[in-house]
Amino acid sequence: MSGINESKGKSLRIHILGICGTFMGGLALMAKRLGHTVTGSDAGVYPPMSTQLESEGIELMQGYHAENLDVMPDMVVIGNALSRGNEEVEAVLSLGLPYTSGAQWLAEHVLQNRWVLAVAGTHGKTTSSSMLAWILEYAGLTPGFLIGGVPLNFATSARLGESDYFVIEADEYDTAFFDKRSKFVHYRPKTCVLNNLEFDHADIFEDLDAIKRQFHHLVRTVANNGLLVVPSDDSNLQDVLALGCWTPTETVNVNEAKTAEWTADNITAGEGEFDVYHQGELSGRVCWALSGQHNVLNALGAIAAANHVGVKPGIAVKALAEFENVKRRMEIRAVVNGITLYDDFAHHPTAIASTLEGLRGKVGEQRIIAVLEPRSNTMKMGVHKETLLPSLKHADCAFIFMPEGMGWEMEVEPFSNIQVFKTMESLVEVIVTEAQASDNVLFMSNGSFGGIHQLVEERLRE
Repeated sequence: MSGINESKGKSLRIHILGICGTFMGGLALMAKRLGHTVTGSDAGVYPPMSTQLESEGIELMQGYHAENLDVMPDMVVIGNALSRGNEEVEAVLSLGLPYTSGAQWLAEHVLQNRWVLAVAGTHGKTTSSSMLAWILEYAGLTPGFLIGGVPLNFATSARLGESDYFVIEADEYDTAFFDKRSKFVHYRPKTCVLNNLEFDHADIFEDLDAIKRQFHHLVRTVANNGLLVVPSDDSNLQDVLALGCWTPTETVNVNEAKTAEWTADNITAGEGEFDVYHQGELSGRVCWALSGQHNVLNALGAIAAANHVGVKPGIAVKALAEFENVKRRMEIRAVVNGITLYDDFAHHPTAIASTLEGLRGKVGEQRIIAVLEPRSNTMKMGVHKETLLPSLKHADCAFIFMPEGMGWEMEVEPFSNIQVFKTMESLVEVIVTEAQASDNVLFMSNGSFGGIHQLVEERLRE
């Protein structure tokens, strides 16, 4: 409990720029519960984060304006979406107000003196960290956590917790306009899961080697009495460890030979059940509602990390049977006339392929209609255009939303089952026309996708 107690001190007035993002909103909630007066501004103040913050007594301001600083904060916490030229950022600098980044504030006021369990990687961070937090909760360890999504077992993205343990989703995106290091270098984890590593975030990373260098910086911060959990077959992460590693490692993999410390075997179609082995010995069988081999690997990483803090694998296996996944991770939004509508956050070809493969294993011969919005900065730049269409191979048909102004065109000619749409109206119309009873419509975007889920549901109900 030392970390929590020592975080409490003089009550300050903290003003947060970018407060309605999941990370910054979670930080605001924790600052409030530490006894600080919290205000914040954002370009888009809207539910559910706005209502969650306002219910905690946090004053929100719409838009970024110099007058928002009339509250005269003791500290301004600036999100990484803000940059020079923003009116409120410029006012912070010209007034000489103290400012810091979200990651730095978290490190100094929440993570200090705590056992930090971090989950990093290109894919699966939110799901894996949610699994890990739930396993610790199930084991009675009442951890704190800050996760870039809403774990359904907790119904909140952040809490201080009641123990020394703190689970954090460790993002490789840059920290702030004044700190171009990855956010995760601030967290100093003792237990660190590295899920996987691929090229992403082309808006800030020049190439894959630049990302490997940041992951190496993270590895440098993990103590020699800590633990790194790494897939045994990820060559990019092996390159990272080859740059220098001073921490014991344990490996995870899905293979019958059980060549990793943690493996899964006897996996059912759809990956709804699998056996967990630790050093060749059976620890138990996971039976859950999730699908996809990627989630089996996520589970192995979470089990290994929990084991490092003393949670036996048999307990972790039982916990995962009650894991309810994360909002917007294969979340069923509605079932209308026998048509199931799913919402998923997948925004990288590898994640898209894994998600569709998992759904295929779950639904068998039923039709899958994939509906994709290439919304991430990397997608918008066309970096993944060569691998995007092949990633949709497990769908029976796919519709891609490409409004005017993307800057590049999608070449779909070799793929007869893929169509591109430039307007939301035409996209909704084709989905409603195409979908039949027993079909599965999977919406994939890392944004709100223009509320398409609700639009399609309403039309289907008509």
